[in-house]
Amino acid sequence: MTYLEKIKKESNNADDYIYKEIKIGNNLINTINIETITSSEDINNFILKRISILENLESDNLKDFLLNFLPATTTEELTNYEKLKNKLLNGYTILIINNKYILAIETRRDLTRGVAEADYEKSIMGPKDAFIEHYNTNLGLIRRRIKDINLHIKTKELGVHTKTKIGVLYINGICKMDLVNKIVKKLDKINIDGIIDNNYLKTYLNESKSLFPTLKGTERPDLASEALLEGKVLIIADNSPEVLIVPTFFIDFFHTSDDYYQKPLNVTFIRLIRLLAFIIAIFLPALYVALTTHNPDSMPINLLLSFQSQRMSVPFPAFVEAILMIIAFEILRESDIRIPSSMGTAISILGGLVLGDAAVVAGIVSPIMIIVVAISAISGLLIQSIEAINSIRWYRFLVIILASIFGFYGIFLGVILILINLSDTKSEDKDYLYPFAPINLNEQKDGFVKVNTKGAKLRNPILSNNKVRGN
Repeated sequence: MTYLEKIKKESNNADDYIYKEIKIGNNLINTINIETITSSEDINNFILKRISILENLESDNLKDFLLNFLPATTTEELTNYEKLKNKLLNGYTILIINNKYILAIETRRDLTRGVAEADYEKSIMGPKDAFIEHYNTNLGLIRRRIKDINLHIKTKELGVHTKTKIGVLYINGICKMDLVNKIVKKLDKINIDGIIDNNYLKTYLNESKSLFPTLKGTERPDLASEALLEGKVLIIADNSPEVLIVPTFFIDFFHTSDDYYQKPLNVTFIRLIRLLAFIIAIFLPALYVALTTHNPDSMPINLLLSFQSQRMSVPFPAFVEAILMIIAFEILRESDIRIPSSMGTAISILGGLVLGDAAVVAGIVSPIMIIVVAISAISGLLIQSIEAINSIRWYRFLVIILASIFGFYGIFLGVILILINLSDTKSEDKDYLYPFAPINLNEQKDGFVKVNTKGAKLRNPILSNNKVRGN
């Protein structure tokens, strides 16, 4: 069976497969391309027009002539059928000469959107560009910032059917090779039907049982470049507008790339606000439940009377009231995300105002509970990572349940359980709470408090082979 017959049989004569037969003397050239992923203009101008002016040539001479004659950036000779299929499905035009020689010429159609501004990692002072769903473009955005020959890439194809291109990026001489090799080994073990997005890899790379994420995705090229300079590894997947940073520590979710474009005093204030918001998001509803259920004697008498007067008409205990309000907020938040942007925000605001006011008037919930849940929910949104926000949600439920059973003691127990969970977490065998546990005083210069350092971001000593720069 010829190569052409094999392609037609396996593709079941798909409508977007284009076949053309060209005779040059005694030679026969068959061209194959997939119309939906190749550029017809490039094929016509740089392949078909060039071939049409050829005269009689021997088969071997014709092959060599085409390899050097066609004005394409990527032209290569293939040696087997599997390579032929791979190139064809990646946007190449295939030339089969006398069913003996196979040439592949790159004629990909540009199916990607242009580089745009980040959606959820908004930039205030830094660069505005963001990753898109194109592997080479994303790689170019990083190489544009790091002009170093030591920026190395290990490329793989994952997914039995998708054959998604995956790139592992690191800076040789900064990143430790044992970290790179461990990540590559994990990727080599992945055997699934397809990788549609970078997030598919998280399940295979994340070995931790912690609720808090140990891998961080970013759509900001500047943040990804900073991670490389710190000694971390990036994982880029084709068709994904997000790059994974490995490893990721707890403190990384309180940092943004804008922190390195502002004065250290301002950055310190913002980071402490984020930490306070993190604490409020988890513990404020539980504190209210504990005060109204088990520990009312801990409140000033005026505040206690105010709380009791507001709750007189509420038929539910504080625990049930809190759970109902949190679930209602999550429904509003999810609807705001899913509804088209042209109407989503307006509907969610209207729904929150109308339902909240109606619930208070009907005596289903108390006004103070709406305030508590709203403050808690808004505080949780100060962290940009969606997975970190989801973790806060589960921690909040855990502490509320403990507070409803044990009061203040339940909150203290929740704090202990969360600290144990975070302390026991590893990210690629590195302590998740680093540089706080184990403590590293030098790294505290870029913890929750930002110290004015000379030079760029400090290299992480547990990731980098080199000493820390800056002083």
